[in-house]
Amino acid sequence: MKRIYSLLIATLVLVSCGGDKKMSVEDIIATGNLEQIRKKKTELDASAQDIASQLKQLEKEIKKLDPQEKVPLITTFAVKETIFNHYVELQGNVSTKQNVVIYPEYSGTLTRVYVKEGQNVKKGQTLAKIDDGGLSQQVTQLQIQADLAKTTFERQERLWNQKIGSEIQYLQAKSAYEAQEQAVSQIKQQVGKTLVRAPFSGTIDDVITEQGTVVAPGQSMLFRIVNLKDMYIETDVPERYISNVVPGKNVEVEFPILGEKMNAKVRQAGNFINPANRTFKAEIAIKNKNNNIKPNLTAKLKINDYTSDKAILIKQSIISENAEGDQYVYIVSDKNENKAKAKRVIITTGKTQGDYIEVRSGLKNGDEIIDEGARSVKDGQDVKILSQS
Repeated sequence: MKRIYSLLIATLVLVSCGGDKKMSVEDIIATGNLEQIRKKKTELDASAQDIASQLKQLEKEIKKLDPQEKVPLITTFAVKETIFNHYVELQGNVSTKQNVVIYPEYSGTLTRVYVKEGQNVKKGQTLAKIDDGGLSQQVTQLQIQADLAKTTFERQERLWNQKIGSEIQYLQAKSAYEAQEQAVSQIKQQVGKTLVRAPFSGTIDDVITEQGTVVAPGQSMLFRIVNLKDMYIETDVPERYISNVVPGKNVEVEFPILGEKMNAKVRQAGNFINPANRTFKAEIAIKNKNNNIKPNLTAKLKINDYTSDKAILIKQSIISENAEGDQYVYIVSDKNENKAKAKRVIITTGKTQGDYIEVRSGLKNGDEIIDEGARSVKDGQDVKILSQS
C-alpha cells in the first residue's frame, strides 16, 4: 500500500511539473500573474481528481485481493423467546392482626396474675383476676331469690293448669321469676368481667401491670399477647401499579436480618389511595414455622407485576438512540460463513429487569444481533463474526 501511494504522489508531482515545463509552481507564483496562477491551479485540480479516482479503484481491488482486509470484528447472539417476569421492588414491615394489648373490663385491684412473659396460652384461658368488690356474694343472694321465684312460679303454673287460681297470679309469679333470672344473669356477667381472659391463642409478650395494682377499664394496660402464626407483610405500593399488584400475585420475600428468603402471594390489595404519598396498601401472607419472624421486622419484596411467556430480552448496553429519539440495534444479514453485513433495526422496548430489557417490536425469534462491536459498526457495513452464541 505505501509503495502504491508513493508512486501516485510521484505521478502527481510529474503531472504538475509537466503542466508547464519551463516554469515551476514557485516561479508562476513569483510572476504575480493571476491568469497563469489560476490556470496552474485548474490543471492541478484535474490531476488530483484523477488520482483520487484511481486511489478508490486501487483500494477496492486491494480489498478484494488482500486476505487480511480490515473490517469490524464482532460477536453475535441469536435472540430467543423466553418467559419474562418483571418485579416491583418494595420494602415492607411484618405485622399480625393478633397483636393486641389487653385492658380490663372492670375497675378494682388486680388480685392475681396467672401468667408470665413468654408463656403460651389458649383462647379463653384466664390470665388474671380483679377483686369483684363483693359481687360474688350478691350472686349467691340473688340466686337464692331466683330459686324461690322459680319454685313459686312452678307451683302457680301447676294450679293454673288445673284451672285453680287466677290468671293474674300466674302471670305475676312468671314475671317475678323471669326478673330474678335476669338479675342473676346480669350480676354474673359483671363477675365474669373480673376475670381477664385471652382473646385468642398466642404468647404473652409482656406483663405490663403487676399484681396488686388498681386498674380501670380503658386506662390500665395489663398484657400484650401476640400470635406469631398468622403473620403478614404490609407495604405501600405506588398507584401506577394498582392494576398489576392484585391478590394472588407471586412475591419473593427476603428478610435481610435473618438471611432468609421465601415465596409468598399477595393476600390483599387496598382500594384506597393515600393522597399524601399516592400509594395503596398491600398485604402479603407469610409462613412462620419457626416463630423467628417477629412483628415490625423489615422485609424486602419483589412483587411480580408483569409476565410474558414469549418475550425477547436483550442487554440494554447494545441499544443506541438516533437524533429522533428512536432506539435501534444492529443485526447481521447476508451472512456467508463468518462474514455478513450489519443492518440497523428500529425497536420499541418495554420493562427492564436488571441489565436486560424487553423488546416489544422490531425483532423476531432467531434474529442474530451484534453484541460486542455494536457501537463501532454502521448500517450496511461489512463485518466479520468472531463468535456466535
